[in-house]
Amino acid sequence: MRKRRPERNEELTEDLLTLLGFDGFVRLVEAHGGIRIYVPQSSDATLLPQEIGIDNAARLCKEFGRSYIRVPLGREHRAHKYRQDGLTNGVIARRLGITETGVEKLFSRTGVEPKRVGRKRDDRQLDMFGPSVTTD
Repeated sequence: MRKRRPERNEELTEDLLTLLGFDGFVRLVEAHGGIRIYVPQSSDATLLPQEIGIDNAARLCKEFGRSYIRVPLGREHRAHKYRQDGLTNGVIARRLGITETGVEKLFSRTGVEPKRVGRKRDDRQLDMFGPSVTTD
């Protein structure tokens, strides 16, 4: 007997995360986020193996084969992946299609510290407000 289809987007997100793992889920939403896709019974004649990996494509087809799924946007998950990859809020915003303020709000809701971006300090440069250095 087939598993019942998730009725809400949150349920589908959790099911896909469990089925594909975090990286597989991110790859799926990067390729198809926000659209409804047909999942065939077999992944042989599709681009799914290239998009999400052979094993993930096989699991997706086994679980959801011969049906449509609305792939969630997965913005929070993608943002966390991009942050792990060391990207700035500006780059994350462009990838997610939202503003930098939106990225900051997303991270503040999930308790992630903001990434501070600035120039690296040149060790040869004296600190104007640090300890004073006197020469005799």
